[in-house]
Amino acid sequence: MIRILEYAQCAEEILKRGVQKTDPDVEQAVAKILRDVQANGDDALLAYTKKFDKADLETLAVSEQEIDEAVASVEPAFLQILQEARERIRTFHENQKRSGFVLTGPRGEVLGQRVIPMERVGLYVPGGTAAYPSSVLMNCIPAQIAGVGEIVMVTPPGADGKISPAILAAAKIGGVQKIFKVGGAQAVAALAYGTESVPRVDKIVGPGNRYVAEAKRQVFGTVAIDMIAGPSEILVIADGASDPVYVAADLLSQAEHDVCASAVLVTESRELAQQVAKELERQIPLLSRQDIARKSIDANGKIILADSIRQAVEISNALAPEHLEICTEAPFDFLGLVKHAGSVFLGRYCPEALGDYFAGPNHTLPTSGTARFSSPLSVDDFVKKTQFTYYTKEALASVYEKVGYFADQEGLGAHAKSARVRFTEEQ
Repeated sequence: MIRILEYAQCAEEILKRGVQKTDPDVEQAVAKILRDVQANGDDALLAYTKKFDKADLETLAVSEQEIDEAVASVEPAFLQILQEARERIRTFHENQKRSGFVLTGPRGEVLGQRVIPMERVGLYVPGGTAAYPSSVLMNCIPAQIAGVGEIVMVTPPGADGKISPAILAAAKIGGVQKIFKVGGAQAVAALAYGTESVPRVDKIVGPGNRYVAEAKRQVFGTVAIDMIAGPSEILVIADGASDPVYVAADLLSQAEHDVCASAVLVTESRELAQQVAKELERQIPLLSRQDIARKSIDANGKIILADSIRQAVEISNALAPEHLEICTEAPFDFLGLVKHAGSVFLGRYCPEALGDYFAGPNHTLPTSGTARFSSPLSVDDFVKKTQFTYYTKEALASVYEKVGYFADQEGLGAHAKSARVRFTEEQ
């Protein structure tokens, strides 16, 4: 059963976050896989796919025929929802596009910045017990808007060698150009180093299990990555007028993800706290993933009693949650107080699941308290910036002595000389 804690009595325990540690066994296993794929390419990928996914493949690439057949097998109603979600996601992310700028000076100086899309990015899509077509849309649409030249998707096949039709339909609707049947650390290796079939990319995005996360950590520097994602988490701030049925349902929407997921309620109402605790016990047995939700709630769930909603926001800021719901009568009164949260959901009729699938803002969010310094996935993640500088002779003549003096202060004589040599007899 979920714990109810008085913030005033155990603030230190409530705000304590476990440090994400790497498992030495996972670290070594992943390093071995990365070396193998780098050395043996497609042969290694096919061998690992047979070993881990029980799929004996002859080729890794998904054909156009397979994609078309998958799309045809998906219910038209779901295809329509995917298309509508795509448009909502696109509309939101279009507003994130950046332009470069140019500045000019009085002596002909020209300074500026160009915003350049990445040439190729890789999207990792998990397989396993659940398929997430929503992640396909959330990752590839911002990349498209940024102008990325090619989006490559990797995802593990089932034992029959096939990929979830919903995943392929989302990839088709989202504009993915190439899809490969490979998952796990070996898929990350393929994207980072390239193989005979899988092209090397500039950046890898998308969630995965601990082996995928560790592989992304190890290839960072060879390629860029979006983040090292931790377990899902939600923090709900609710006042005493909130419906405990709604609040409990929202907490369980994250608890069902993973036994390590975290679901936290912060409220000033002891009565609501008790009602939500009872409601969780009623709802958990009704879930298809009740075993996962039960372990998550018992191990990581908390209800925190605060003195006020304002203090509840302070507690939330200290925890920096991935998802934050503010379930109060006037939620916008508190939005300006939020300093650290991946994505904020306002009001009594804005469940976090709305953001997972349909509203438009991205659902790839910072976890494990990293919302203190990082942001949701966006168009910015798929571009890079290049600066440029142009000076005329007159412009350099007006500042070269200052440049040389500055370089001298750092003991870098060659720097100083490169500024002075154009205007003095010093050679």
